[in-house]
Amino acid sequence: MSNLKVEICGVEFKNPIIAASGTFGFSKEYSKFYDVSILGGISTKALTLEKREGNFSPRIAETPSGILNAVGLQNPGVEYFLENELLYLEQLDTVVIANIAGKSEADYCKLAAKLSETCIDMIELNISCPNVRQGGMAFGVMPESVFKITKAVKEVCGKPLIVKLTPNTAFIAENAKAAEEGGADALSLINTITAMSVDIKTREPVLANKVGGLSGPCIKPIALKMVYDAYKAVKIPVIGIGGIRTASDVIEFMLCGARAVQVGTANITNPLACKEIVESLERYLTENNIDDVNSLVGALKV
Repeated sequence: MSNLKVEICGVEFKNPIIAASGTFGFSKEYSKFYDVSILGGISTKALTLEKREGNFSPRIAETPSGILNAVGLQNPGVEYFLENELLYLEQLDTVVIANIAGKSEADYCKLAAKLSETCIDMIELNISCPNVRQGGMAFGVMPESVFKITKAVKEVCGKPLIVKLTPNTAFIAENAKAAEEGGADALSLINTITAMSVDIKTREPVLANKVGGLSGPCIKPIALKMVYDAYKAVKIPVIGIGGIRTASDVIEFMLCGARAVQVGTANITNPLACKEIVESLERYLTENNIDDVNSLVGALKV
């Protein structure tokens, strides 16, 4: 059998498929469909210091080949997570990544320090959410702010730190380098693209928040280009995100330099998506006589 294992920052994943933050909850819901331990990893719903109710509805809108969301980082807060969700995740045979978000540098640092004292395997610094009014993407647009927040969090973080980059910038390669220089152990990209939808009957935005984050197959070509640019710019591992639905999509991202991928929107349309991708990827490697999935990383012929 072909080797599906990948290593990121000293953490071994049984395969390169990670359930993306914001689309998989804390995994209990998906455990009703299949054993989520077959996944390489799970990135939790974004965690904040305090409970967040998120934005007003409507906050989800379908678009051609994708969806818009303005959920607004709704979550029960880190203390609830530690008391009610962490034990379940700890019992899973998969890598657990805690995605964190905040309104300020201090918020991010407190979260990273608190979660570093747990069994969590890695921390994902979400500085790229486009549909919250405070924090979020504000930290991730310019290289200077990416460097500053990454450095501050890295100083108190006792776990490997993944920095999740925004596509809503003209500086993706520079931001990747800034995160690396700030101490990031890995990068994940891309987060959703700022977008909107309009109702021609009411002449109003469809989303109560007016704008949201676009995700799904429609953003994959953009994500591939940005992953490729980031991969060329840094030496740390890159995790690809954006419109992944099939094993073929995974392979494209790996050829462009991704060591692993996160699957997001596909989970909403097909709760078995991650499971099916893992199985299809294994078949592809076997059928094409590829002994090791790592041989695909950065193997794009240009």
